[in-house]
Amino acid sequence: MTPSPRAEGRRPALLGMPPLELWGGIECTVVRVGNDWRDQLAETGHWDRPGDIDAIAALGIKAIRFPILWEHVAREGPETLDFSWHDPRLERLRAHGIRVIAGLVHHGSGPAWTSLDDPAWPTQLATYAAAVAQRYPWIDLWTPVNEPLTTARFSCLYGHWHPHRRRMSATLKALTTQCEGIAAAMRAVRAISPAAQLLVTEDFGRVFSTPALAYQADHENERRWLSIDLLAGRIRDGHPFFDWMQRDGVSLERLTAFHDGATTPDLIGVDHYLTSERFLDDRLDRHPDVAPGDNGRHRYADIEAVRMPDVAAQVGTAERLREVWDRYNIPLIVGEVHHGCTREEQARWLLDVWRDAETVRAEGVDLRAVTLWALVGAVDWRSLLIRRDGHYEAGAFDARGPTLRRTLVGDLAEKLARDGTADHPVLDQPGWWHRPGRFYATRDAPADDRLPGRKLLITGATGTLGQAFARICHHRGLAWRLTTRAELDITDRASIAAAIERERPWAVINAAGFVRTWEAEERPDECFAINTRGAEQIARACRMAGIPYVTFSSDLVFDGQLGRPYLEADQLSPQGAYGHSKAEAEARVLAANADSLVIRTSTFFGPWDRHNFAYGLIERLKRGEHIDDVGDQAIVSPTYVPDLVHATLDLLLDHETGIRHLANAGEVSWHDLARSLAERTGHDPRRISAAPVAASNTSLSSGHGLALRPLEIALDDFIAHSRPLAELA
Repeated sequence: MTPSPRAEGRRPALLGMPPLELWGGIECTVVRVGNDWRDQLAETGHWDRPGDIDAIAALGIKAIRFPILWEHVAREGPETLDFSWHDPRLERLRAHGIRVIAGLVHHGSGPAWTSLDDPAWPTQLATYAAAVAQRYPWIDLWTPVNEPLTTARFSCLYGHWHPHRRRMSATLKALTTQCEGIAAAMRAVRAISPAAQLLVTEDFGRVFSTPALAYQADHENERRWLSIDLLAGRIRDGHPFFDWMQRDGVSLERLTAFHDGATTPDLIGVDHYLTSERFLDDRLDRHPDVAPGDNGRHRYADIEAVRMPDVAAQVGTAERLREVWDRYNIPLIVGEVHHGCTREEQARWLLDVWRDAETVRAEGVDLRAVTLWALVGAVDWRSLLIRRDGHYEAGAFDARGPTLRRTLVGDLAEKLARDGTADHPVLDQPGWWHRPGRFYATRDAPADDRLPGRKLLITGATGTLGQAFARICHHRGLAWRLTTRAELDITDRASIAAAIERERPWAVINAAGFVRTWEAEERPDECFAINTRGAEQIARACRMAGIPYVTFSSDLVFDGQLGRPYLEADQLSPQGAYGHSKAEAEARVLAANADSLVIRTSTFFGPWDRHNFAYGLIERLKRGEHIDDVGDQAIVSPTYVPDLVHATLDLLLDHETGIRHLANAGEVSWHDLARSLAERTGHDPRRISAAPVAASNTSLSSGHGLALRPLEIALDDFIAHSRPLAELA
């Protein structure tokens, strides 16, 4: 169909256009998956933390997409409404001067007593909307239904959520029902608050394809406009879906009810994600690891367009904003900005979207705000909430502890809200979606330390931990310099000072150390010189340079007699010379530099070298040995090196200080760990001798919330991705 006309060429920025605003949103999806209800407010803990409102307000956001969800308020039935959770929080937002955008249904199908299949759904939603407007007449911006087309697709085309249909006809009917609900809800709201405005959000990601699949891409690219086209009364004779919708059971009467344009949105929220834009490829041999789709005519791989070099220049937030503006000429916001990735990539994505917003505003697009989504994080969106993996993604805050903890993303958001500027060393490099290695053909580029920009300085070039930091920093696009002892001797104050002066790092990670615990009793002076005085000297040098510092401690600062996993605040009771060296190092480091980050961890294992218990055990099993020297029942927290490194980097970027425990969730004895590894690699665990009763428990937990995934998942990852193990096969 013909898009809305636009003034010839690119217009200059609108005269008098107010500054770009930062808005916020709380991931609040409530959906049914089979008979299971998923509730993101509960799963992120936001439901039980009223103080979140004050932390969010401190970011400087001007408006918030806030859930007043039908499923919560009318859980027991349409006559029983409970606003007790919402009343104090909404008053708190008003006190902070934050504009509230009322969200009534977020990807859901309504309370258990209704459904998208129910013909009465629109009328029922309107009745609820009237009750909300009556209670909060000061709310002037409404999103009755979030992403109606996306919800219809996930519920009725792909069958992920209730009512679990898998037909295009069911999708079009569910979409129409939701749009009728929006229309009825806004009529009800405006009867109470005539000036109320409608914000409709949708994901308008574009689909690209090989020539053979152009017909499929064309279909999906037309389909993405359906929710706004329907609400704006555009689905009439000549529209690509006008006849199609009628054939699939949406009557002409239902379509023409929108033709007066009364529910044309006042604002359109463009929800754009890095994976929103897809590439359909019938060349299946190029994507052997991708499960193919099938439309009945072709089988094809459905992959991220940003990873395809031929179309990468055509993807992105700015391109989609221009498309939506060209089509509708309705004021826009960016409705959701979130990236479920590492902390610096989240920050780079937010900054990229902000800059794209400023770019299109300068071209004349009436774009009002950028909405930082998932302020307190999200759970299990990698599986579209289908599985309960417990996979948490942080946002502006990390919600895994007893209180919210602001992240690098939150710090960046506050700067953007204040004056639209941002600076941090990790922003010197582009996000992965701009780096050459994003393309499928180049993702195994070798690691080096030649990335541009301000660097991390990492000690311990010959050690497992130092090598892992270098590898993961490269993967995350963090400039780094890994030093040998000849380049930086942590026992030599002058060598430390010279390295910091030479490299000018923005932070130092001390991954060097005396790690042979069994030799510490024989060489205590060397152990203390490296683990204690060396760590202390770097701490002092970093304080003088005004840069962050990270160093590592051990579970052996405890004697294992507490009877439960140790927390950060537990009293130290070190074991042997090694444990004493680490306990003394903790005290000296924090005395020399109170802003240091000290990571206590346990014995670790990783996928890139042979120097760990797990590899050694599996190697012996493959040789056919009977293992009779792993009878130790001491309980520990084996820690997977990639998880440890990623979490440490995140804490560093979030400006965390003090002592933190990082170990994979769970505890196990050495003997049981050995048997578990045997089973995972197809060996008889009975080849490992029986074990005595446990004598100690030095496993670690955290009073700040667990940051690493469960040990069982980490062990599976180790078996699947260990390069040394692959060489044993």
